[in-house]
Amino acid sequence: MDRRIFLVLLLAGCAGPAPPKPDAPSQVPPPGPTPTPETPAPPAPSVDAGFDAWRAQFRTKAIGAGLPAALIDRELAGVTPNPRVISLDSAQPEFSKPIGDYIKGTVSDERIARGRRYRTELPFWPAVEQKYGVPRDILIAVWAMESAFGAVQGDFDVVRCMASLAYHGRRRNFAEGELIAALKIISSGEASRSQLKGSWAGAMGQAQFLPSNYLTTAVDGDGDGKRDIWGSSHDALASAANLLAKGGWVRGQSWAREVTLPADFDYSLTEGPRETPDWWAQLGVKPADGGGWSPADQGAKAQLVAPAGASGPIFLLLPNHFAIRTYNNSTSYALGIGLLADRFAGGGPLVRPWPYETPLAIGDRIAAQTALLRLGFNPGEPDGVVGVNTRTALRNWQKARGLTADGYLSMEMVRRLNVEAGAL
Repeated sequence: MDRRIFLVLLLAGCAGPAPPKPDAPSQVPPPGPTPTPETPAPPAPSVDAGFDAWRAQFRTKAIGAGLPAALIDRELAGVTPNPRVISLDSAQPEFSKPIGDYIKGTVSDERIARGRRYRTELPFWPAVEQKYGVPRDILIAVWAMESAFGAVQGDFDVVRCMASLAYHGRRRNFAEGELIAALKIISSGEASRSQLKGSWAGAMGQAQFLPSNYLTTAVDGDGDGKRDIWGSSHDALASAANLLAKGGWVRGQSWAREVTLPADFDYSLTEGPRETPDWWAQLGVKPADGGGWSPADQGAKAQLVAPAGASGPIFLLLPNHFAIRTYNNSTSYALGIGLLADRFAGGGPLVRPWPYETPLAIGDRIAAQTALLRLGFNPGEPDGVVGVNTRTALRNWQKARGLTADGYLSMEMVRRLNVEAGAL
């Protein structure tokens, strides 16, 4: 879905750079007679009858998923929708942050210095790398992006967040599934309700795992018998490695390579075929640093991308780039992780710098999508989210008009589209 890969929505990591005020879980009532599905405990009165109706429906669903009725009633007693969570879920940024600005903020000197210290200071790296095949530099980059090296994990009550999102309804099935997973964690005794703190979207701990990820993928890295992704950096980073390994990480391969293109290159091939470096070389695609390809990378299928258009850096994305997107299905996010990891490992800056870009207001993005639709190039619903469908439609329009078909929506492209569609 086009909305899933909006260029740089919420790209500072799940927990965000400035955590909201703590959102304490609801008070748990003293234990009483154990309710059953046939004789449910009367729910605490709510100021929202619609929420009470949702809670009753969810109770039946959660019991069907194997959760004890007493646990459901106890944990949801007194819970009310959190308006802050609903507002954040519905928010649409007025301006889209250019990818170059995002990457510059991600690959900062301070982060690079801290990451380089952690790659030698933490003693568990050899064991984690050997077991999961994911390099420490990638894991440190995830750690930096997701929770500022464990410092910003979020203070929202995950149970209330998931209940709020489920009641709100935009992503009801997802939120109810995560709420059931959170209740299963509590039921198992692995973590208490008070421990289940995270971002407004339900991501928890130093690795920012959703409850379902915790159940299926979190591991006990330090061997103390607990999967503590909140307090143990060993557990959190081993769990992140397991998530990436399950997401398809290929041991020994790189994640991407900056490349150069010939002057007459057909940019409509960007975000298109996945072929080996030799196939791309026949079209004039070469590593920007002038070096060769490792044996492991030589046989990998790679996709070409121009995230800032023809004037910005160009990359061949290897399969491990897409494994990184297990965390966040965004090209920008995965580029940030990979480029930060490269700097941890001693690499230098990109050969071609990021160009200056003008942030696009949501009105400009919607106007461009509307114009594409009127001109017969379908970007999907005009919603201001510039994802793969919009970029594909824009490339097709650019190619049909004899323009460089890089799929990059600049202010100049917005102006041209509006003029041709008669909007100006």
